[in-house]
Amino acid sequence: MRWRGVNHVEFSVINYEKSIAFYDQMFGWLGYKSFWTMDIGYHSTYYMTRFPFPHSYIGFQPARTGGKLDHEARATGIHHIALWAKNRKEIDRFHTEFLVWNSVPVTETPAEYPVYAPGYYGVFFDDPINGIHWELAHIPKITTPGAYLRTMRAWKEAEKDHPEWNTGSTKKAFRTLPRG
Repeated sequence: MRWRGVNHVEFSVINYEKSIAFYDQMFGWLGYKSFWTMDIGYHSTYYMTRFPFPHSYIGFQPARTGGKLDHEARATGIHHIALWAKNRKEIDRFHTEFLVWNSVPVTETPAEYPVYAPGYYGVFFDDPINGIHWELAHIPKITTPGAYLRTMRAWKEAEKDHPEWNTGSTKKAFRTLPRG
């Protein structure tokens, strides 16, 4: 069973040194560790939350081609990466103390997104150098009855825009996949 989720994600960045300076600040604020910066045929830097224990990590290496990304264009590729937040307060502090303080482009200020999950709360922002779109998100392990009601209402509203879902949004959202 694949209980750990994603092993790692790597990005190619336009200006490696400037990008690493930005990500050192961002991941440092969030409590990550940089556990490897070396050149083994390609130069790379990696960040992880629970170093040295095996966990998902994020890496960056210099791009050879390409330009700044535009997530609004929804071009082929990754739309955004969401990082886990400890709680809503961390998101609010990150927004004020890191994003606003460093003039990082915020595309959606901290808010609850009940259509995603009960109690879902996040902030969306762009890497100012490469245009990589990020989110810092929190989903509570235990949520309130009010959060569940807001999610049910949000799903009902979404169904109005999708009459083809005549079986209900939860049945559409949770599909059975073929097994290999």
